[in-house]
Amino acid sequence: MDLFEKIGSLAKRRGFVYPGSEIYGGLAGTWDYGPLGVELKRNLKEEFWKTMVRRRDDVVGIDGAILMNPKVWEASGHIQSFSDPLVDCKKCKKRWREDVLEEKVCPACGGELTEPRQFNLLVEAKLGVIEGEKQTVYLRGEITQGVHVNFKNVLDSTRMKIPFGVAQVGKAFRNEITPGQFTFRSREFEQMELQFYVERDEEKSMEWMEYWKAERMKFYTSLGMDSKRLRFKDHEALAHYAHAACDIEFDTGDEWKEMEGIHHRGDWDISRHGKYSGQDFTFFDEATKERYAPFIIETSGGVDRATLFFLMNAYEEEVISEKDTRTVLHLHPKLAPYKAAIFPLVANKEQIVEKAKSIYKPLRDLYMVSWDERGNIGKRYRAQDEAGTPYCITVDYQTLEDDTVTVRDRDTMKQERMHIKDLDAFIKKSLE
Repeated sequence: MDLFEKIGSLAKRRGFVYPGSEIYGGLAGTWDYGPLGVELKRNLKEEFWKTMVRRRDDVVGIDGAILMNPKVWEASGHIQSFSDPLVDCKKCKKRWREDVLEEKVCPACGGELTEPRQFNLLVEAKLGVIEGEKQTVYLRGEITQGVHVNFKNVLDSTRMKIPFGVAQVGKAFRNEITPGQFTFRSREFEQMELQFYVERDEEKSMEWMEYWKAERMKFYTSLGMDSKRLRFKDHEALAHYAHAACDIEFDTGDEWKEMEGIHHRGDWDISRHGKYSGQDFTFFDEATKERYAPFIIETSGGVDRATLFFLMNAYEEEVISEKDTRTVLHLHPKLAPYKAAIFPLVANKEQIVEKAKSIYKPLRDLYMVSWDERGNIGKRYRAQDEAGTPYCITVDYQTLEDDTVTVRDRDTMKQERMHIKDLDAFIKKSLE
């Protein structure tokens, strides 16, 4: 079983990710995030927003619509060129993306493949109430354009001036030919992006690109991702409008996979929307008295991909003894779905249960914490290890005497006694 399969199995068992519409046979490339998964994703998005927007004076946020006027996608070039080369197997009839095949034969049966044809990735939808008169629109293929079409609105409604950025987190959709490798390639996915507008100066804009490369790498390592499993990979072939492009890739063990792209998009998006809308998408610099279409530095990360790679990075099968191996997720406390779990040592002693609840309820108002009174304490520890919970807090008979509890560390499995009044500060410090 490879790492993708192990993560997929753990994710379903512990409630991180379920196959979409599973009771009806599923729908390829769609996934439902369970109780733990939705918390993990929410924590990741919150850290992105905190880092990229809340702690900066030069970035604001936006939440653009999923459905947009089709002219947006005409201007951006998606209708014309947002496509992958598609080939069919003449023998088993399966379809493949030609550009990812290592050999020019069917990977499934070895059969002969058809000549490649272009396959547009935009997902169509119909709007309107009368059949035959409905308008064709598209579910956005990326969240990028929702920022650029609002360039003037942001300038007019804020005091931002170049250099400045607009961040966004949201859903996008692609009609993937061959979705696969768990959540890595999906038809519905979430992105976290920054579009950063800079002076129309090649040297300065490249300095900004290097700055954002470093910032985005720092973001992932600050949340516990192993720097040895990350690398920058420059694009060998650039889009016709791009000045530079590179990806942050993650080592899955078998291969490097793209997690986030950092791109110098030139003035492509701004100029195209200005041209197609007939509106002025230039910026007037009061200091230099110049008017120009700014260059754009983009950071575009996949929330689902990053969530998957954080799970892979955290996953360990730790051999405790010859007959005992524990599965543990070493998630950073900031990302962990539960910051702590509270256990009554035994569930049939009312005093202990009530004491544990008196600890659990106040902490629940401050953090996402778990309550578990099922089974023996060892099994509860192992369940929380698989959930990535950093600390397990056990209320026992001694707690009734001196208000101390046992705090067990997920990574070291070491235990220490701690006073109840110190728990809040202890958990808070782990989240700094």
